[in-house]
Amino acid sequence: MRRDDPGDPDHTDFLAADHGGFRTRIRDLLDSLVSPNAEDWENERRISRSGWRSLGESGLLSLAHAGPCFLHSAIFLEELGGLGFGGIRASVAVHAYMASSYLHLFGTEEQRQRYLPGARQGRLIAALALTESTAGSDLRDLVTRAHPTEHGYRVTGEKLYVANGSQADFLITLATSRPPGDGNGLSAASLLVVDADADGVSRHPEPMLGWHSADMCRVRLTDVDVGADRLVGRPDRALLHLVQALDFERLVAGMLAVGGVRHCLALLRAFVREHRVKGVPLGTHQAVRHRIAELESSYELVRHYGYRAAWLQANGRLDTHTASVLKLRATELAVTAAQTCLQFHGARGYAADAVAARLYRDAMAGPIAGGASELLRDLVYETK
Repeated sequence: MRRDDPGDPDHTDFLAADHGGFRTRIRDLLDSLVSPNAEDWENERRISRSGWRSLGESGLLSLAHAGPCFLHSAIFLEELGGLGFGGIRASVAVHAYMASSYLHLFGTEEQRQRYLPGARQGRLIAALALTESTAGSDLRDLVTRAHPTEHGYRVTGEKLYVANGSQADFLITLATSRPPGDGNGLSAASLLVVDADADGVSRHPEPMLGWHSADMCRVRLTDVDVGADRLVGRPDRALLHLVQALDFERLVAGMLAVGGVRHCLALLRAFVREHRVKGVPLGTHQAVRHRIAELESSYELVRHYGYRAAWLQANGRLDTHTASVLKLRATELAVTAAQTCLQFHGARGYAADAVAARLYRDAMAGPIAGGASELLRDLVYETK
């Protein structure tokens, strides 16, 4: 018996029957709110403010980060990834899950009340400012400094690859209290909420190969005064918070990549049915069929593992090993699927404005952002 839709909600043991109706609603919302605007947002290099408000009004920015309802988030993330626009999915995920998760997990009640209602409504846009020129997947060489003052901190440094950077209203920012050159900056690091309109904050677009609609920016912080009430979690203990939050981020990235693989496979299947080589459809050639079969089988396994990871998160049991395996395998499979899609499309896939080319450009960011694959392989080995 042939299964028509590999994204069938009954496909995994970790979802209940009522999740199917939720998936349908999510697809309908994304088809009406995102798909008609996606090309414009790609060209504008960011999601429009009106787009953010529409997403907020629809409830898509208010889904759960934990508990049984997190499985709704997992479905949303897969469907968001399945739209085929890596920049949009990165932008929304950073806002609704990655940056906001620090406030959900470690923020004070005052911080949550100040920022989260607006973020859920799409009125306030969140960004995550962690990466620096010397601190990426390995944050030990962090140099952005939070100098203690009478009323809080004075922050100076430069953050790179900040998604939502030009429009962000607040930035969850990692900074160290150690002076430059004084050992491991991460060992005395803190997380701060920096209001993006504060004096000393400047933002500069940072064009990327892919993720065009993610609004990537370089953010400079020059003697930015941040009140003590904007400290997220414990002072000088950001490492403890990062360990927990990064597992969640890798789960999010993995589910987005699962959706991206599904989108690539759908495009591939349609193309090999229609495109003819030697007088017959491309998909009748054994080499092509076997290549797609390899991708399909890997997709089935990774998707099942993704929902297992989501189930663990829903039950408060997500661990570093599971999150790392999912992010590693899902993002690398997304690259393989996109590369195959481009290859089978031939010259038309290599055109700069081709869908296959965009999918490949976007997929290549996955094994880099949120923890490079090389680091994740170490984590997978060390946490077993």
